[in-house]
Amino acid sequence: MFSPLEQFDIISLFFFNIWIAYDLSLPNIMLPVIIIVFVLRSVYKNLYIQIHRILPKTAIQQLGEMVIVFIFNILKTNIGPSAYTNVCLWTATFLIVLLGNLLALIPYGIAMTSHIIITLWLSLGLTLGIFFRGIFSYDNFLYFKIFIPEAPLALLPILIAIELFSYIIRSFSLAIRLSANILAGHTLVYIIIGFLNMMLHLNTMFAVFTTVLVFLVYILELFVAILQAYVYISLITLYLKDTYELPSH
Repeated sequence: MFSPLEQFDIISLFFFNIWIAYDLSLPNIMLPVIIIVFVLRSVYKNLYIQIHRILPKTAIQQLGEMVIVFIFNILKTNIGPSAYTNVCLWTATFLIVLLGNLLALIPYGIAMTSHIIITLWLSLGLTLGIFFRGIFSYDNFLYFKIFIPEAPLALLPILIAIELFSYIIRSFSLAIRLSANILAGHTLVYIIIGFLNMMLHLNTMFAVFTTVLVFLVYILELFVAILQAYVYISLITLYLKDTYELPSH
């Protein structure tokens, strides 16, 4: 690699064309997606099969239960017990973002969540689902009350436009925040490791010092990957709160 941004390039792992119109080549960005699908299937299948099994528990079952309890606590803090019915959806969302971040830390892995098209697709799908759930949760389009603050009549058009804009921008802020943090983190790691590698070539006495620094940088990026998944699911559940309780302006 000659540029820190080359690690985010989407390339085809193998080419397979049917005639000219159909390209079935497998890009490298699809590998994390395939792995995430198999991991989610394994976790949920294991939990479903052993749902009545108390002891002994498998490692996958224990890990899956820890994640689900973690999501339960987030829903309880941000919304309340009434949101527990959505725990499977938000657990899957959390695992998709978390695994997408963690798989990028594997050597030769690609940061799936650094691509804005991936994070924007996920965020738009979730926020649109939340919007329609809010509409169907209240009678007579009462949900649209969230766009009408209590204010003098002369200011209402401007305030309604601001509320609409702030509501629409949620999807983009979610996507850009996640993508920008992962992109910046991986770029910074590449630059730091490149600098340490150059120092190592200048003097081999820096070998131990360089190894320790690389390890610390890797741990930092691991922490960022987990933190970003937590921030993402926390924000999306806060947006979901409007469908259970209309905010008072």
